[in-house]
Formats: sequence, C-alpha cells, structure tokens
Amino acid sequence: MIIYYALLASSVLAIPSSRERFDLRQASRGKAGRSSLPKQSNVTHPEYSSNWAGSVIGGNTWKQVTGTFTVPVAQEPVGGTGQHAASVWVGIDGDTCQTAIFQTGIDLYVNEGTVTYDAWSEWWPYNAELFSGITINAGDSITLTVLSWYESDNQHATAIITNNANGQVVEVQYSGFPALCEQDAEWIVEDFQLDGAQVPFANFGTITFTSALAYTYYGAVSWPAEGDTWNIVSSTGQVLTSVTTDESTTTISYIGN
Repeated sequence: MIIYYALLASSVLAIPSSRERFDLRQASRGKAGRSSLPKQSNVTHPEYSSNWAGSVIGGNTWKQVTGTFTVPVAQEPVGGTGQHAASVWVGIDGDTCQTAIFQTGIDLYVNEGTVTYDAWSEWWPYNAELFSGITINAGDSITLTVLSWYESDNQHATAIITNNANGQVVEVQYSGFPALCEQDAEWIVEDFQLDGAQVPFANFGTITFTSALAYTYYGAVSWPAEGDTWNIVSSTGQVLTSVTTDESTTTISYIGN
C-alpha cells in the first residue's frame, strides 16, 4: 500500500472551531468567495507570473504532493493601506494544465496590523471550501497534502491539512469534479482572487516548504529542485518575490517594498 493511502488511514478530524471564528472567516472572503487561478505567465519575462511564486515540476503523472512550512506574520507593504492577502498552498495542475487545479493551503490576511488566517481546499474552477475544524496561528508548523486516489482515475482526490503545533488534522474528499491532468506538482505562494479580482498582495515575509515531495502512483519521488521556479511580477514590472530550491526545500521570499 503506497504512501497516500496510509495518509488517509491516519487522518483524524479535529474538533470544530467556534462558530464565531468560522463566520468571521466567511465574511472576510466577500460575497463572491475566494478563488485561485492557473498560473498567468508574463509575456515579457518568461520565468515570471502575475499570480504565482514557487516551484513547479512537470513531466510525470502526479498523484500526491506534500510540504511543510511555518506560518508567518503577514504585513502590509510599505505605503499599503486596507486589506492585503496572500495564499500558501500545494497542488496538482494549473501550470501546463489549464482546465483544473486541486490544491489545499492557507490564506493570510492583514488589515491595519491585524492578521487572520483561513485554511481551505479547492478544486478549481470551483471556489474554495473553508476548513472549520482547524485553527491557524503565526509560528505554527503546517503540513499540506493533496492526493489523487486511483491509478487510472483523476476525478477522486483528498486534501489534508495538519497543524503540527496543536495536533489538529482536517481533510476533505472530492469526487466527480473536472478531470485533473496530473501534469504539474506545485509549492506556491499566490496572489489569489477575491470577488473576481486579485487581492492587494501582502508582504508574507519568507515561506520555506520543507519535506516538499511529489509522488507518482507507484511511489516514484521528485522534489522541487527538479522543476522550475516562478516569481511574481506586478503590473508595473516590479519583481515582488524571490524563489530558491534545494532538493526537498522551496523558499519563497517577499522582496517588494
């Protein structure tokens, strides 16, 4: 039995968070809800994107992607006012496959110095689903996992988020959604959409994915250093991130003002 079935067997749903906290998270997303987008390449700089920063591996049929990171304290960029946000996730597809993405992660929101976090999963092009059974705080160690269940089936998958600091584990299972290509494995910080537009991008500091691994159905393993790195460039041409990889590690740093 390969690794991703073992993960399913060991997952335990955590005690739900308070309704008040959940309602606050829902309200922060606005009426139209949060949504990722496939990677939007910048035609002037082929290694840059308007919305994705991180590592992408192609060239195989990916069935599981996992990574662990420490939750940062988000800040508003210098001169920024109002709400800013960023998303940290692992996923399958969305780079060379533009018809579906399966992903799970957390969103960071900062508004006048107040920082809040959401945990979520998403099978794009449908909007994200919030996890109500997990609490996220700055400094927590979080492990993200997405896995597709069957060798020849790409419409059944599970997203798992583990808070290693408090022991909470939550998961959601999907079936019958648009078929994944299973062409891309990703570790990403994203400038995601809220109410149909990209959010003002937060200064997320540095995110380092450790134990960042991608698996095929038969257990073949790859890591970020075998793939490509992408950085976010603003609409004015300013480079906002810096990405480095080292075998099973991807580090994404905010370098905007």
